[in-house]
Amino acid sequence: MPTYTITELAKEFDITPRTIRFYEDQGLLSPKREGSGGRNRIYPARERTRLKLTLRGKRLGLTLLEIKSLVDMYESPKDTETQLQRFLGVLAQHREKLERQREDLETTLAEIAAHEAECMQLLKQTTPAKASGKRAAALPKSA
Repeated sequence: MPTYTITELAKEFDITPRTIRFYEDQGLLSPKREGSGGRNRIYPARERTRLKLTLRGKRLGLTLLEIKSLVDMYESPKDTETQLQRFLGVLAQHREKLERQREDLETTLAEIAAHEAECMQLLKQTTPAKASGKRAAALPKSA
């Protein structure tokens, strides 16, 4: 079975060795230790898969706790009903969080559009004043 060094995994997944050590500290990875004093980390294929799943979870925006819960399911037989139900639960929670964030973003974007429109209107009103050399000091009312 193939094994990997921390440097090999870092290069393969385009992350830093420090990131891999952080995931180890969080309990997401458990490399074997070799060499004098156990200084060298050796990652079997299982740990490589756990790292891959961890990075996939990060791309999805999951928390490390959610990722750990899902990655730990990798230890038991694949595609059991319990695993799938747990995964569906995590996905549902994440979807709700993203929906709330989308609502917040839409509200913020609407507010930005209103401020932009107000600023554009004020600029149209002050353009003639600029042409005549007068100084316009108007700011949007909501600023």
